[in-house]
Amino acid sequence: MSKLSHLAETLIPSEIIKLGNEISERIKQGQTIYNFTIGDFDPSVFPIPQGLEDEIVNAYRAKKTNYPPANGIAELRNVLSSFIEKRQGLHYTPNEFLISGGGRPLIYAAYRVLCDRDDKLIYPVPSWNNNHYTHFVEGQHICIETTPESNFLPKAEDLIPHFKGATLLALCSPLNPTGTVFTKEQLSAICEAVISENASRTEDEKPLYIIYDQIYWTLTFGETAHYDPVSLYPALRNYTVFIDGVSKSFCATGVRVGWAFGPERIIDKMKGVLSHVGAWSPMAEQVASAKFIAKYEEVDQFLLQTKNAIHQRLQSIYDGICELKSLGYAVEAISPMAAMYLTIRFAIKGKSYDGKKIECTQDISNFLLEEASLAIVPFSAFGADRESDWYRLSVGTCKLECIPEMLAKLKLALDKLDG
Repeated sequence: MSKLSHLAETLIPSEIIKLGNEISERIKQGQTIYNFTIGDFDPSVFPIPQGLEDEIVNAYRAKKTNYPPANGIAELRNVLSSFIEKRQGLHYTPNEFLISGGGRPLIYAAYRVLCDRDDKLIYPVPSWNNNHYTHFVEGQHICIETTPESNFLPKAEDLIPHFKGATLLALCSPLNPTGTVFTKEQLSAICEAVISENASRTEDEKPLYIIYDQIYWTLTFGETAHYDPVSLYPALRNYTVFIDGVSKSFCATGVRVGWAFGPERIIDKMKGVLSHVGAWSPMAEQVASAKFIAKYEEVDQFLLQTKNAIHQRLQSIYDGICELKSLGYAVEAISPMAAMYLTIRFAIKGKSYDGKKIECTQDISNFLLEEASLAIVPFSAFGADRESDWYRLSVGTCKLECIPEMLAKLKLALDKLDG
């Protein structure tokens, strides 16, 4: 076989998608598996809003099937400008928004526009896909390993030593894979450090930019609050690119409407990148999203209903894990704060079952799948240490009635462990 490009030869496929596909194949073959791997929604459990569905159908019937403008239709950008100002207090003009086929092309475009080869790119782990985007642009990987003590979110004191000469800081809150969020104090400390770093640079130097992925920000529970860099420190407006979309808020992962907003010059260059790639969001879905998002009461009603349903599932599983911990099992979890994810630890290395010793994270995964029929994603799939024993559990396909039996089967599996 002839050689391909260096990128192609070194590209690592998504471990999460690979794992999800393997589990789906097992299920097709008749295995009963509690599949909590993919960060997606089962439409039979979490359908998109009826109003959004109706508007999509109406848009197709109205023949809205031609190319959209490169930066997205004006109606949607206008609605988003108003929505973000009303909900977050952020003022961005419609020309500072860019619409794309979900959040992924926008993150890719932001990396392409902001980063050059060999630039220092800082991202915490675990986090979603930053390792792959850094590989795409051939940047220097500056991975900051986080800990449960900070809810797996980076601390300013761990980031600051790497700021000198760095181009990009990639942040996400609520965080995929943990469902945890920055406190105001955590994010403020990081923001102040970025402002200080940029103040020290000359006009000939690129500033330190922030990509702030907030695609789960509408899915916070209870008293949990969402914070963002620009609301806290308007001085960061010229250096921050936001990533957002309908995928998680409206259980609409297949609808493919995402948006970025930030400084117009950066957004315009991102538009140029995506124009050549053709990563547009479909015209009909853009028209429908513009009409639905403008219906604030309907949006609020859907978000409340969806958050309650997600939180009920997360809390039920969290309570079950806590009960197992109280009984002496080597498990723990972080209380659900946002998104559709629960963070769980299985501290069972060194234990054995059926003559097999659990020596590494892959052994933990195999044990959970074989003995508990439980499929979840290790943090190593999100760039964390390969031997981390923390996992992401996603409830987007979870039926409530399956939770008690899943927890019961997990307990039976844990009972098989010795050592």
